[in-house]
Formats: sequence, structure tokens, C-alpha cells
Amino acid sequence: MTQTLNLTEAQAAVDAAWQDDILPALEAFIRIPAKSPAFDPDWARNGQLDAAVALAEDWCRQTAPPGSAIEVIRLPGRTPVLWIDIPGTGPGETLLYGHLDKQPEATGWDADKGPWTPVIEGDRLYGRGAADDGYALFASLQAVRLLHDQGVAHPRCMLLIETAEESGSPDLPAYLDHLAGRLGNPGLVVCLDSGCADYDRLWVTTSLRGMAAGDLTVKVLEQGVHSGDAGGVVPSSFRIARQLLARIEDGATGTIQLPALAADIPEERREQAHRAAEVIGDALAAKYPWAGETQANASAPSELVLNRTWRPALEVIGADDLPPSAEAGNVLRPQTTLRLSLRLPPTVDGQTATQAMADALTREPPQQASVSFRAGGSANGWNAPPFAGWLGDSLEKSAQAWFGQSAVFMGEGGSIPLMNLLGARFPEARFLVTGVLGPGSNAHGPNEFLHLPMARRLTGVVAEALAAQATKT
Repeated sequence: MTQTLNLTEAQAAVDAAWQDDILPALEAFIRIPAKSPAFDPDWARNGQLDAAVALAEDWCRQTAPPGSAIEVIRLPGRTPVLWIDIPGTGPGETLLYGHLDKQPEATGWDADKGPWTPVIEGDRLYGRGAADDGYALFASLQAVRLLHDQGVAHPRCMLLIETAEESGSPDLPAYLDHLAGRLGNPGLVVCLDSGCADYDRLWVTTSLRGMAAGDLTVKVLEQGVHSGDAGGVVPSSFRIARQLLARIEDGATGTIQLPALAADIPEERREQAHRAAEVIGDALAAKYPWAGETQANASAPSELVLNRTWRPALEVIGADDLPPSAEAGNVLRPQTTLRLSLRLPPTVDGQTATQAMADALTREPPQQASVSFRAGGSANGWNAPPFAGWLGDSLEKSAQAWFGQSAVFMGEGGSIPLMNLLGARFPEARFLVTGVLGPGSNAHGPNEFLHLPMARRLTGVVAEALAAQATKT
């Protein structure tokens, strides 16, 4: 048993595995419309999630090292999970995570592409779910197989692959409880469901934002009335809604004003943001499809990084009680409902933030209008434990080996509820969170693609981290 990979042989083996085994499996996976339960309430009857799990299970049985235990677990009334338990050839335990459920189709795909049609163009594999995050299972298991084939010591590796992540992972806590006796005490958690700012280097996720959501309803009448009769007498429900939103957000700058929704930014995260900004430059703002001459919320790239990762941000993501403009008569509407989505700093509790938002929006309503707030769910963010030591050393080594330059550490603006859950359950674990969701990859939208060279390199990075865990002192 050796301690390190032969890099030349490892790179050739990873390339061959992706070309011959993983790519055909991912193409088959893309063809399955395995929409998450939030978008397919009849998922159990439709069977698409089960089809995705069956495809993955079959591939795992062909690829996993001898002695691996592979099982599909189905708790009553819950989406299935795929569990792979690979005995270690060295000390330690690692939990590797992924998901097989997908976002819905979306419109706007190119004419020669589609959500359920795999298309390869150059280095890109187009189709729904391969990048977010179907590839993670294949890359993670191949990383273990790479170590096995070269005789490199690795820890016990447990792969937990769920099918409801795009719905907020509602079933995962029950499965973690169910598997409590098997999970042991992992010293490393690997998640490949995050992003990258480019495809040229290793991007390590240091934090994830949380979220608070809900519906604000302002009601001023029991039914609509002629605006010519009531205008100037009856208050506009939309105007009152704007007044209430101003209690949370500065309308001129977008700055969130409620102290309960903000957090102090650790100095280490500020330093990492400045380093990431030096690498990204103007590319962070440039990646968005701006309309006309619209400008970003800040000119300094480092401020945009911090805005996107450690500062709260509010968006009205939906509205009710507003007729389409083509059907809008001269009516003073009786009420307005706005669906709010608030991204939270990694260290702000989601439920506490939701309650603070509800209190601010509903207290002492202007002109005593009828105001209500219905919470729509919350998620806690996550702040990574320190990377110093064996994991940081491994990431620098593997970044140089597989990318030819140092890793960059940066937070992400999205949420992965599982990370906070696992951080609380395994407080001593180190976390390797990274991913392929980079420029143009467009997860959740049209023309989603997996950058294949990035995925191959991350396979090697995961293998190096597993080997380092098994040999750490």
C-alpha cells in the first residue's frame, strides 16, 4: 500500500474513465426527467427519480471496489437515497455527498439542445442535471476507484446520494437519523455541488449563504373599486407594500437595514475575498446578461464578492393580485401580495431572520392597512471550518498537480442546507466543498452544461484529499 498517486498514471486513468464509462452514464442520466419532488408532486407514481437511482446503482455496482456495499434505501413516504459504503484501506472515514434530482425544464434552450437531450460541444456536455449535480456521484466514486487501482491507502468512504436536494433536502434529516449507526464519525465531508469563478483553477468554497422567504400581503379593500372614484381617498396597497419593504431594504442602494439580518464578516473571509477578486477582476460582474447600461451594485470586485457571499440581499421573486397589463382596468386593487426571498450571511440563523422580517413588516402598518406575512421556509448558511493542516496542504498540492496553479478560496452566494446540517452533526469534520458551476454553466436555466475538463480535474482533487486523510499525522 502506497501513500501517493502516480500523477501521470492517475491523469490517464481519469481521462479514460470519463471517456469510456462516466460520459455514457451521464448522457443516459440526462435523458431521465428526474425532476425534484417540488416540481413533480407525483414523483413516486411517475418513477423518474427511481429510474435515475437505478441507473446510478447499476453504474456503481460495475465501478465500486470489491467489498463495497451498495444499497437503495427507501423510507416510507420519502424520496429514495443511494448508499455506497467502501471499506477503507487506511485510517479515517469520509462522507461524500451528491444528488440525482433535477430542476424543471426551463424555456430558452438552443434549437439543437434541450433539458433531456445530451449534447456534447467541445468541452461541454449540455443537458439538465449533469452539472447540478449528477456528475458528483460518478466523480466521487471514480476518485475512490483510482486510489484502489493504484494501491493508495484511503479512508472508509461513504457515498450518500439523495433525490430531493432541489426541493431543499426535506427528507435528508430522516435519512441521517436512519443511517446514524452506519455514518460513524467522518473526518472529511466532500460536496461537489458548488461553483467556480472560472475553469482554469481549483475554487474551494469557504461559505454558503442562508435564506429567508415569505409572502407579504397588504389588503386595503374587500374588493376592487374604480380608481377614478377612490384614487386619493383609498391608499394604494402597492404603495404601502413599498413603505413596508423600506423597513428592510434601502430603496436607493439595496442595503439591508435590519441588524438581525446582517453579520460581521470574519477578517479571513475579507482577505480571501480580496484574493479572489484579484483573480476574477471584472469577470464577476461581466458574467451577467445586463440589460442596456445597467450597472452593478459596486465597482470594486472585492465588494461584489462580499456582497454576493456575506451580505444579505432582498429580491421580490413573485407577485399576486396584479393583473397582466393587457387586462388591467382602471381599478384600485384591493390587495397586493409580494413573494420575498432574502439571502442571508452564512452565520445568521434562517428562522430567526424570518421572524425578524415578519415582525418588521407587520408592526404598526401604515394607515392601519391589513398586513400579513406568511413564512415560506428558511435555510441556514454555512461557514467552513479552518483549512489549515492536512486538508489545506492537500488542496494546494492537488491544485498544482491537476490545474497547474494554486487554489482560490471564496464563498458562494447560494445555499446547500445539508452543509450546515452536517457541520452541526460532525463538528470535528473538515469540509471540501467545490464544484463545476462556473461561467455560463447556467444551472436551473436553459443550456445548462457540465464543463468536462473541470469535472475530470475535480475527480483527481477528491482522490488526493482522500489519500491525504488516510495518511495525515
